[in-house]
Amino acid sequence: MEHATRVGTRVGNRLLAALPPADLAVLAPYLRKVPLPHDAVLVRSGDRIEHLYFPCSGAIAFIMELPNGQTAATAVIGNDGAVGLMSALGPARSPMTAVVRVAGTALQISPARFHAILLRRPAIAGAVQILTRALLTQFQHVAACNALHSVEARLARWLLHIHDRTDGGDVLPLTQETLSELLGVRRTTVTQVLSSLRASRAVKSSRRGQVEIDRLRLEAVACECYKLMSRRIDRIVSQDAVRMLHAAPAPNDCPPPDFPFARTDS
Repeated sequence: MEHATRVGTRVGNRLLAALPPADLAVLAPYLRKVPLPHDAVLVRSGDRIEHLYFPCSGAIAFIMELPNGQTAATAVIGNDGAVGLMSALGPARSPMTAVVRVAGTALQISPARFHAILLRRPAIAGAVQILTRALLTQFQHVAACNALHSVEARLARWLLHIHDRTDGGDVLPLTQETLSELLGVRRTTVTQVLSSLRASRAVKSSRRGQVEIDRLRLEAVACECYKLMSRRIDRIVSQDAVRMLHAAPAPNDCPPPDFPFARTDS
């Protein structure tokens, strides 16, 4: 069951937690903590964005779907990101599908409510800019990596990105179908790549629906994109970014207006 979150230090999402307390206090009454079940589709490509999600735990993959049915992942986010940010600029349809790959929780808010608050709180607008920069950075790196590096190196990179965003140890709940979707290759190719990673002991086992990794060996197999991308995203979502949010000009603290869509907010 959904329930309102309380303002406090245990917000879960890194950017929401970095907001000045006054800005977080404005958002908090409208945030709902919701579960993110494994394999849940939060939004499909072409659908209107009905909710914004700020993950607190778990991992979500952004999937690009082509007309011929082929898919490929363009980014993976956890508590460093958000789903549905385009709707912060106004009503929008999603350019891609967002699927929960590791179960967790998120803070959910309606786009209209978030947009109305964003217009009055510069620090929240700054958080959207930071999250957008981090996501675009990941898109650019993934595009270059897909063009230049082997399937083995790319799979190692995805496994590391997902491992970074989970707290369940070295066993990742990923099926071969999911890995095929992430990589944009056939399942037979995934089988071959997993066999190669097992031979190098970067993957300890790949039982049905699970992949057990050896992190150090996996880092040795992954291309340089993993560490480069991680450093750049961490730099964007960093203490420097936190300082920028707290340096945002304070709004005129007048009482918030009544929202015409309040009845739809459960």
